[in-house]
Amino acid sequence: MHIELPEKRYYNIGEVAKAFGVNNSLIRFWEKEFDVLQPKKNAKGNRKFTPADVKNLELIYYLVKERGFTLEGAKTHLKENRKKTLDSFDIIRKLEGVKTELLKIKDQL
Repeated sequence: MHIELPEKRYYNIGEVAKAFGVNNSLIRFWEKEFDVLQPKKNAKGNRKFTPADVKNLELIYYLVKERGFTLEGAKTHLKENRKKTLDSFDIIRKLEGVKTELLKIKDQL
C-alpha cells in the first residue's frame, strides 16, 4: 500500500485516516497501543501527525493489516526487530514502486 499525502509538517487525523483507508478511531486506538506513535496535540487536543508518525503508522499498518500480525505480535516485533523490520519494510515499498512502474510500462506497450 502506498500512502499519498502532500508534503506538510503536520497532518490531522482525518487526513491520515483517509490516506490509510481506515476510521479515525483505529488511528486513535493504535496511538494508545503502540508507544512509537506520539502525535503532538494542540491546545484543543487535536492530534497533529508528523511525517515520522505517518511512517510509523505505515509500518504498523503493514504488520497488522498486510502481514496479519496480532497487536501483541506487532508490538513485540517492533520492540525486538525494529531496525530489521524498517529495512525490510523500506525494501518492500521500493519494490512495490518498481512493480507499479513496470506495470505502467507494460500497459503502454
